[in-house]
Amino acid sequence: MRTVAHISDLHFGRTDAAVLRGLKTAISAAKPDVVVVSGDLTQRARHHEFAAARAFLEELPKPQIVVPGNHDVPLHNVLARWLTPFKNYRRYIGDELQPFYEDEEIAVVGINTARSFTFKGGRINRAQVARACTRFAAGSSGVRIAVTHHPFVLPENSTHRTVVGRAQMAMAAFGGCDVDIVLSGHLHVTQAVTSEAVYGGSRRALLIQAGTGSSSRTREEANSFNLLRIEADRVAVAQHTWANGRFSAVMNYRFCRGNRGWLAEPSAAPHKSGTG
Repeated sequence: MRTVAHISDLHFGRTDAAVLRGLKTAISAAKPDVVVVSGDLTQRARHHEFAAARAFLEELPKPQIVVPGNHDVPLHNVLARWLTPFKNYRRYIGDELQPFYEDEEIAVVGINTARSFTFKGGRINRAQVARACTRFAAGSSGVRIAVTHHPFVLPENSTHRTVVGRAQMAMAAFGGCDVDIVLSGHLHVTQAVTSEAVYGGSRRALLIQAGTGSSSRTREEANSFNLLRIEADRVAVAQHTWANGRFSAVMNYRFCRGNRGWLAEPSAAPHKSGTG
């Protein structure tokens, strides 16, 4: 079994110090095998924001898979946005925009969906998908996880209108190279569903989104992160939410592997922790 801590949308520059301390404590206590950060480390891609994000990441367990989000591209500096959009990200966080981790049980590929020409939305292209699939194919036969900032599915009643650009193409390709899980963020809302209802296809993947880990600008839900327990044929997702000065598991999702990929366990509809 592998434990993956999935955090997103930290938004340094608009963070709550108490929440950050609690987040570090909770993730360290979980002793994850991998920490995934699915974008928007900063609020406005400024030097001091990236420096603070880097200092925070250095205090979390390793290894880490980190990808940028749209907030990690300069907004007001037009020249930097178009000519060197990821200069600060590369300087402080990492030069690799499509990072990779693999062990005997899981393989994780990060994919950069942030673009200079979109202010909020994102996009994935064929070259990125092909590179991810090539890396998966060359590795072990463990559970395959792709990480993007922008999501592939919208929550019910969401005010957001679009998923990541070229999502249909990407999901078809992911099905062809047996991607099991896609982790994302962006919406500040937790969600864990199978891909079948939205994308159909011959193979179901899990589409899992994390809320905002530490931003003071919360939306529908409080600050949160996800903790995944991954086995070859089972995945459990626990949403940990900030309340009363600490992060605690408040919602659980459980999935099992079937003949055509992943499906919710029949007796395990999403439920609040402690309710069975």
